Amino acid sequence: LSCAAMSELQAFWEEIELVWQRGVFGVETDRALLAIAVFLLFVVLRGLFTAVVVAGLGRLTQRTETTIDDQMLEAARGPLRFVFLVAGLFFAARVAPLPPEVDEYATKIVRSLIAFTIFWTIYRMAEPLSFLLDHASNAMRGQEIGAALKKFAVRIFRVIVAVIGAAAILEEWDFDVAAVLGGLGLIGMAVAFGAQNLIANLFGGVVIFLDKIFVEGHWIRAGDVEGVVEKIGFRTTKIRRFDKSLVTLPNTKLSDDAVVNFSMMTNRRIYWVIGLEYRTTHDQLRQVVEGISAYVHNNEDFETDPNRVSTLIHADSFNNSSIDIMFYAFTKTTVWAEWMRVKEELLYEVKRIVEEAGTSFAFPSSSLYVETLPFGAPEVPIRIEDTRSSGGGEPDRSVRPSGDTQTVRPGARGPSGEDGE
Repeated sequence: LSCAAMSELQAFWEEIELVWQRGVFGVETDRALLAIAVFLLFVVLRGLFTAVVVAGLGRLTQRTETTIDDQMLEAARGPLRFVFLVAGLFFAARVAPLPPEVDEYATKIVRSLIAFTIFWTIYRMAEPLSFLLDHASNAMRGQEIGAALKKFAVRIFRVIVAVIGAAAILEEWDFDVAAVLGGLGLIGMAVAFGAQNLIANLFGGVVIFLDKIFVEGHWIRAGDVEGVVEKIGFRTTKIRRFDKSLVTLPNTKLSDDAVVNFSMMTNRRIYWVIGLEYRTTHDQLRQVVEGISAYVHNNEDFETDPNRVSTLIHADSFNNSSIDIMFYAFTKTTVWAEWMRVKEELLYEVKRIVEEAGTSFAFPSSSLYVETLPFGAPEVPIRIEDTRSSGGGEPDRSVRPSGDTQTVRPGARGPSGEDGE
C-alpha cells in the first residue's frame, strides 16, 4: 500500500510539473509570472514617474512667465504615462517568449500601441504649439493669425493626424491602405455629388475665419437671426439668440450673405428726434439746443472727437405737430447695459433742459371742422380741435368757432390749473 501511494503521489507531482511547464499559450508558468512581475514593475515606475518627474516639471513650469510650457506638460502627461504600459508589455513579452503564432500578434499589438502613443502625443501637442502659427503669420503678414482661425487650424491638423495615425495602425495589421484609398477614390467621386453642400460649408467656414467676419463670442445679425456666436464648426455655426434659443446656420449662408457684426462697433450711436411744441419761442428753442449740446460735449461718456465720429445736435425741421431737434451722437462704450445707462441719464437731462427753458414736448394733434351739429346748425362754422398740451398730458379738446366768437373749452384747465367751465 505504501508503494502504491507513493507511485500515485509521484504521478500527481508529474501532472503538476506538466501543467507548470505547459503554462499559458505555451509559456512556462514561471516565465509567465516573471512577465507579469515585469509589467507590474513598469506600472509602479509609471506612478513614481508621475509623482516625481512630472510633478517636479509642473513646479518648474509654474515659475515661468509663459503658459505654453504648462500646456505642453499637461498635453504630454497622458502619453508619457501610457508609454510605461507599452514598455511593460514589450519587456514582458521578451521575458516570456511566446509561440511564433502568438508572438506575431503580440508584436503587432505592441507596434500598434507605439504608433498610437506617437500620434496621440502629436494630437495633444497641436494646441500648445499653435503659437507657432502666430510667429509664421507675423513673419509673412506682419500680424497674428487670430484666436478663431488658430483654433480652426488646430482642428484641421488634428483630423489629419488622426487619419494618418489610423492608417499607420492599419498598416501594422497588413491592411493595404493605398488600395483602400484607391477604392474609396471611385466611391468618393459618387459621394462628392451628394456632399457638395458639405464641401461648400467647409470652405464657407474657412472664409469666415480668413476674412475674420466674426469669431466666437461676437454679437451678430444674419438675416432675421440675431444673437451671440457660440461655436463655429466645419459645416455650421451655432448662434445663441437673446431669448436663449439656439440657431444653427450653414456656413455658406453666413459667408455669402450680409452679416452685421455689432461687436466690431467702435462706438454706439444714439439717434433721436426731439419734438417741441409750436408755441416754443426762438430763445427757448436756442436754449434747449445749446443746453443739450453742452451736456454732450462735457460728458465723458460721449465720444465727441470730430476725427472719430460726427456729433449733430441741431434744430432740424418744422414737422406737422412739432419743431424737431435732431440728436445724433455716439457713446464711448459699446456694451449694451452701459449704453442704456448713458441713454437714460441723457433722457433725464433733456427733460430737465426742456422744462427749465419753459417749453414742453409736442405730440401729434389733429383738427376737425364741423359745419352742422346734431342739435341744429350754428350761426357760424364750429371747429373742434385737439391742441398740444403744455404739460405733456392729455390734449385739450376745444370747440372753436371759425370766426371771432369766444372759444368754448369743455373740461380744459386754465393757467392756474383749475378746471374751466
